[in-house]
Amino acid sequence: MSPDTLPHNRSDGARVLRVAQWATGNIGSRALRAVIAHPGMELAGLYVHSPGKAGIDAGALCGVANTGVAATNSIDDIIAAHPDCVLYMPQVFDAGEICRLLESGVNVVTTCGQVHHPASMDAGLRDRIEDGCRAGGTSIHATGSSPGFITEAIPLALASIQRRLDGLLIEEFADLSQRNSPAMLFEVMGFGQPATAFDQLRADHVGGSFAPSLRVLADALGLETGELRTHGEYATTPADLEIAAGTLSAGTIAAQRITVSLGPVLTFRATWYCTRILDARWDVRDTGWHIDIAGDAPLDVDLRFPFTLDRMSEMSPGYTANRAVNAVAAVCRAQPGIRTTLDLPHLISTLV
Repeated sequence: MSPDTLPHNRSDGARVLRVAQWATGNIGSRALRAVIAHPGMELAGLYVHSPGKAGIDAGALCGVANTGVAATNSIDDIIAAHPDCVLYMPQVFDAGEICRLLESGVNVVTTCGQVHHPASMDAGLRDRIEDGCRAGGTSIHATGSSPGFITEAIPLALASIQRRLDGLLIEEFADLSQRNSPAMLFEVMGFGQPATAFDQLRADHVGGSFAPSLRVLADALGLETGELRTHGEYATTPADLEIAAGTLSAGTIAAQRITVSLGPVLTFRATWYCTRILDARWDVRDTGWHIDIAGDAPLDVDLRFPFTLDRMSEMSPGYTANRAVNAVAAVCRAQPGIRTTLDLPHLISTLV
């Protein structure tokens, strides 16, 4: 390690962690800004996929002042910078990249869900990553806002006052009426189309994304988990509806929800909608989250975003990026291996 990359201490004696950011999408750019501003972190490197971004200062790529750290599209450059941790946030998870980082002595915090629950991972992938952790003396942890914060941190806190848990329902609501993305809403998600049978592959995709996190929660609570079940359904608008992305004709899809169940107690449900005036009697709430706990200390909890829908794209990436950044110190201190929420202490934010 060169003198320029030696770790140093803050004025309070705590060691400053060298952190590299991997990718600069919506969430990655927010994480990059958080690392640059963090009093306990130093930006060690920045990996970008686009050759056009290579060589550009990290600050210029996330809208802050120059940092003196130039972006690279070489994993060798990232490893050579000797970061304590990489915040790994690509569009596509690459086990080869992950294992190279871990084997080289770099811890990883990722928003990719493939390593969320080791016991339910593909055995070959799990063994390969665990081998990398052992070789490098490193750990890896997956987190985010959803799944992560809303499917683990908050339910575990709420369940801590229960002695009998009869049911735990986690709901996510998203009002898409102000989302000006016609291709996504009409072509990908099917809004404005006739309400035919729900595509089970889409329901299973959501189930696969959330099941690992729900299994972590079930492990913590000692819940019996049966077969993973997913179910999707549509609701239509009774009248023509104008939204930011275009027009929904009467009788076409204006809302959809997917329910993911893991045993008789634990359920996650996502509801995406363009209006609350529907042909179905759904409980449609403001954009945000709702948790309903049935037990001997029942709870009904809403978490809503205190800003208008037109600011959602500006604000929402921070909810995922911030939790990952806040996990870095705990992951760097953790024992080598794939680490879940249950292996780490409560994530505490060191505020700027």
